[in-house]
Amino acid sequence: MPKTQTNLFGEEDIENLHTLNKEKNASNIKKVEAIKSQKGLSLLRNVQFIYELALAKKELISFGLDFHIANDFRTFEVSSPQDVNLLKRRLAYFWSMDGIITDYYQIIKYNQTTSVNQYLTHWIYPYKGKFHPQMIRALLNIMQVREGETILDPFVGSGTAALECQLLGINFIGIDISPLCYLLSRVKTESIDVIEEIEKIKKEILSNPEKIKNIKNEKARNFFIIAQMVAHSDSARRGRNYTFSFHSNTEKMLKSLKDYIEVKNKLNLRLGKVDIVRTDVRNLDLQEESIDGIVTSPPYSIALNYVVNDSHSLQALGYSLKKISEDFIGVRGSGLNKFKLYDEDMAVAYEQMYRVLKKGKYCAVVIGNVTFQGEEIDTTQIAIDTCLKIGFKLVSKMEKIIYGLYNVMQKEYILIFKKE
Repeated sequence: MPKTQTNLFGEEDIENLHTLNKEKNASNIKKVEAIKSQKGLSLLRNVQFIYELALAKKELISFGLDFHIANDFRTFEVSSPQDVNLLKRRLAYFWSMDGIITDYYQIIKYNQTTSVNQYLTHWIYPYKGKFHPQMIRALLNIMQVREGETILDPFVGSGTAALECQLLGINFIGIDISPLCYLLSRVKTESIDVIEEIEKIKKEILSNPEKIKNIKNEKARNFFIIAQMVAHSDSARRGRNYTFSFHSNTEKMLKSLKDYIEVKNKLNLRLGKVDIVRTDVRNLDLQEESIDGIVTSPPYSIALNYVVNDSHSLQALGYSLKKISEDFIGVRGSGLNKFKLYDEDMAVAYEQMYRVLKKGKYCAVVIGNVTFQGEEIDTTQIAIDTCLKIGFKLVSKMEKIIYGLYNVMQKEYILIFKKE
């Protein structure tokens, strides 16, 4: 009978493994020592554009830091900060500070995708025109929004600002008229509350999706509904098999929820309260001067018809595209009349935003110009003029390059207004 092999490796192989492990550990120790010995603030490696450097500088100014940019343009020499822990938790464009790794650098490592901006639940559903989450975090710092205060996004879209506020311990109110955006934003921020139930019923739901409608827990039910919407999107846009996509995306979404729980515990995050409401910003049911800050991007409905773009999902949710189009800003009307209606609707929206914002607080608007019949329409300046007329003061206008698979414009502007 053959001898039983008790070890797959010979003594020489085992010795080589020990040597490799020692070298690996030594390398890791050197990396840690290198980080600890590093002075000043170091920019994240994914910072590529001028506007990102400008936002990074504005972040430091908002925290009252004096700084000097080194010759490599990636290292900032700073005065001794009073609250190192605050900077560690809040900074968006830096990965280390005097040898201390920032929370954001650790958070973006929890990523089930190949895109650096789609960490945690940000990746769920391929929504066009979505925010850059790193930019949102920076704007919250620049606007000096504190933990426990409340931010409003009256066009919540895919919920990027909602998730970033939640991670920073900032309370958030998200408004959107789209039933898809309403569900999507809720799933990204609420599903961690019911992760155990999702895991418990996952096998049953995957084997029979018809049972989704019978799930009593609304948060768990919404999770599987959005998993279906991602599958519908994959099928309509990419020609992927619906059933395979539903199964794979459900698993991927669940892994992202586990990532969220892990990073929350690891960094001891105190999550902000998130309230997503399906309503119309033109009739905002919020008290006057009740909001500590606004971060939003008005709909690019003139350049991108959100109803048509997400028709597969909206129809799967049971909505009439014709009926729902009547409610979307920028979708109703045709030709030049569409622009007139859009400007009128946005004027009402800006008035509502001004009404609910507290005095001395900031409103950040990310907006781009649109092209109609080959000519560029200065939507940005129209927005500025409208907000100034209402009573806002423009404190900053920054040009922003757009990059990303699902964006429809090449350039936007970051406008920061103040209610004085």
